[in-house]
Amino acid sequence: MPLFWARKIYRRGSAVFVLLVFAHIAYAQDTTYAMTVKEAVEYATKNSYQVKNALIGIDLQRQQNREITAAAYPQLNGSASTTYYPNVAVQSFPNFIAAAAYGVLIQEGVKTGTGDPIVAPSDFGFVEAQFGTKYTANAGLDLSQLLFDGQVFVGLQARKTAMQFANKTADVTKEQIKANVYKIYYQLLAGKQQIGTIDANISRFDKLLSDTREIFKNGFAEKLDISKAEVSLTNLRTEKIKIENRIQTATIGLKMLMGMPIQANLILKDSLPENIFNEEILDTQFKYSERVEHEQLELNRKLNEYNIKRYRLSYLPTVSLSSSYYQLAQRNKFNFFKSGEPWFPSSSVALKISVPIFDGFAKAARLQTAKLQLEQTNNNLKNLELSIDREISETRINLRSAVATMEYQKKNMSLAEEVYNQTKLKYEQGLGSNLEITNSQAELTAAQNNYYAALYDAIVARIDFLRATGKL
Repeated sequence: MPLFWARKIYRRGSAVFVLLVFAHIAYAQDTTYAMTVKEAVEYATKNSYQVKNALIGIDLQRQQNREITAAAYPQLNGSASTTYYPNVAVQSFPNFIAAAAYGVLIQEGVKTGTGDPIVAPSDFGFVEAQFGTKYTANAGLDLSQLLFDGQVFVGLQARKTAMQFANKTADVTKEQIKANVYKIYYQLLAGKQQIGTIDANISRFDKLLSDTREIFKNGFAEKLDISKAEVSLTNLRTEKIKIENRIQTATIGLKMLMGMPIQANLILKDSLPENIFNEEILDTQFKYSERVEHEQLELNRKLNEYNIKRYRLSYLPTVSLSSSYYQLAQRNKFNFFKSGEPWFPSSSVALKISVPIFDGFAKAARLQTAKLQLEQTNNNLKNLELSIDREISETRINLRSAVATMEYQKKNMSLAEEVYNQTKLKYEQGLGSNLEITNSQAELTAAQNNYYAALYDAIVARIDFLRATGKL
């Protein structure tokens, strides 16, 4: 192919590749997801890569169960082999042929040429001979069936519990993802609400700046007053940019947590509900079984008990039945596939009982290890119950404190806004100074920031309490 055409094809191929890449990016950016918090949680439990790995763990356990089940099924294996002996082995054996011949001669009374009876020598010596052929071949089947093995039977009994444990492990992962999705989702809602408040402040200071300029034109304000208003307005806009950046970063984190493409557009359909902090949730009844971690440890304890049972039964004999059927052939030439040449059958049936006698105390060590692991699990279970009690108590206190703080900060923000409006009114009537306006605006901004920080703390405290009580 001429170089010119090769370059042309390469350039076209590169152009197509670039177009495909940009098309993919454009498609991803055009994809929009509008979700409530519950829809976001549902999406995360299906698409989060952490959850996907946990679900793969369930499939892995299912395959391990199949492997355990396979040990109880009949095992059938086929085999075929051929062997070539360039030098057939020579074997030495007593010369029984000469001994037999002498025995016949003596029995018949045969005499030597001199008329003396034949007398057998004391040692007939050995005969060397090759036994076998240069080629041998065999083909057949081996069938075996395990009749009794305590460890295998316990493994069969533990399959259901092992699957439940794998499922519960996935539930623990889902619970963690769910809590984090709730926190970030509500954090974004609080951030968007804060943006709305800042926009209102910017609108106020836009009007204040405009009014100050008019007052300055009429000679009732200084140029410095205009500069102060412009600085305050710039600070508000800068604060808005910072919050918007935090919202964008948190949105990216939420998408990653959910397993959503980063380029996709995520729209939050929910708004912060007014009754999210009602006192009813603090009086909910609780059972340890409502925590997935507790259920997971309970299943782990059951598996430990199966382990103890398995190692105890390892002291019992194992029983297996086996059989085989083979066709054998021997040739001095490689003509095993020639019709008419004989193949000879060989078959067997065997019952095997294997009795453990002494293994250097290995079984005893395994049994003791399983007992210690069960003891550890029991301790972990009791420790988890103590931790759950502590979590519930702490998160209940934190939630009540956070809600109270949020209510105080909400009132303080309303009061700061009222002070600002009154100060602005006095300034417009010529009874106040620009410094008072600037100070009241700074206090209002601080009060608003404190409120939204308290709001997010209350959101986190509520989610932590619901998770501690298994009600999330």
